[in-house]
Amino acid sequence: MKRIVVLGGGESGVGTAILAKQKEFDVFVSDKGTIAQKYKEVLLQNEIAFEEGQHTESKILNADLVMKSPGIPDSVALVQQLIKKQIPVFSEIEFASQFTKATIVGVTGTNGKTTTTLLTHHVLKKAGLIVGIAGNIGDSFAKQVAEQNYGSYVLELSSFQLDGIEDFAPHIAIITNITPDHLDRYEYDFNKYIASKFRITKNQTEKDYLIYDAEDKASNKWLKENKTKAQLIPFSIERELEFGAFLRDNKIITKINTEEFTMPLSNLMLKGKHNVKNAMASAMTAQLLKVRKQTIKESLSSFEGAEHRLEEVQKVRDVQYINDSKATNVNATFYALECMDHPTVWIVGGVDKGNDYHDLLPLVREKVKAIVCLGVDNKKIQETFGNVVDIIVETAGAEEAVKVSAKLASKGDNVLLSPACASFDLFDNYEDRGRQFKKAVRSIL
Repeated sequence: MKRIVVLGGGESGVGTAILAKQKEFDVFVSDKGTIAQKYKEVLLQNEIAFEEGQHTESKILNADLVMKSPGIPDSVALVQQLIKKQIPVFSEIEFASQFTKATIVGVTGTNGKTTTTLLTHHVLKKAGLIVGIAGNIGDSFAKQVAEQNYGSYVLELSSFQLDGIEDFAPHIAIITNITPDHLDRYEYDFNKYIASKFRITKNQTEKDYLIYDAEDKASNKWLKENKTKAQLIPFSIERELEFGAFLRDNKIITKINTEEFTMPLSNLMLKGKHNVKNAMASAMTAQLLKVRKQTIKESLSSFEGAEHRLEEVQKVRDVQYINDSKATNVNATFYALECMDHPTVWIVGGVDKGNDYHDLLPLVREKVKAIVCLGVDNKKIQETFGNVVDIIVETAGAEEAVKVSAKLASKGDNVLLSPACASFDLFDNYEDRGRQFKKAVRSIL
């Protein structure tokens, strides 16, 4: 019996443990922190051995293989010891994929991957496919492989998850865009981050597809310098293409082989240029999987978007409050500001991952009337925008940020939470930040 050690007792770790137990591995889960009660109960119910609050090396270094949670960097001493001992270390995605024959759509990118994943799943489900959604969303991929019988999966994949693959190969891969993010995990080398994203196509064959943004500089650079066996399908909102997706006369046009799909932009429920791109990628994926055009149109027209991504919370005294807590990097916030069509009070700040805010300056000059800082260290935000925006206020929590914003906003304005930063200084995660913001908005009624 092979021994598998799972490092990390969260969603992906416990899912892997369930699947590994089902496949008759000797399973041990180790978490240096505290394992949440709901996951402990699952481990106990399944009679899976575990520890928390420590990593006992004698119980880990005797593994035949190790599944590492995506939050644990390769640079950690224990992982380096495993690599030195030539014990295979991989991700949950890699482990689970070998136990399913389902058609896999893999979605990665710096921004837009959650929306594209949810939208693609929505279209395929409306078409009657038996389809699961996993990766960074919902129940873990491994748990679903163990407990469900889906014919297809749409997986949202982070660079951290892709770093841990060896043989994983999606039939359709989507790279929404690549801009600097998580560079602290990649030795502040953007090229290493780009290479990580493109691992999604590493094992694709000539029968597989890679959908990508024809305007994305990082993607185009990688494709010029490297090879993939997959069939390339670009999308563009700036020029017409012979093949792929583009805009003409305010309509989305997709050309896949001899099939053409057309949909007026006005029918698209999601707003903003970035969401036009997300819709293009989803529509082409659906076409490749033989979904009827009418079903694609109806699905794109009915999808309302992801929570915490440009989510219109409420209008209070004719001021629109918008929750974009999922914007944890500069590029995501760029998209959000680009969508603002009224004077905006911008709530920004958190844990800076090496942000360069200068790309936002033209949009801030044009659209932002006041900045409300929401973070422990706001020095870089003040230095960048101090000469551009007259009012910059520091706050120490969602409730205070909303109260200050309400005083600064006038009738017809927007209040936009789009932090451009991670949330771990004041919140558990971006979802917690978004929920606290929404709660605070609803309390000012």
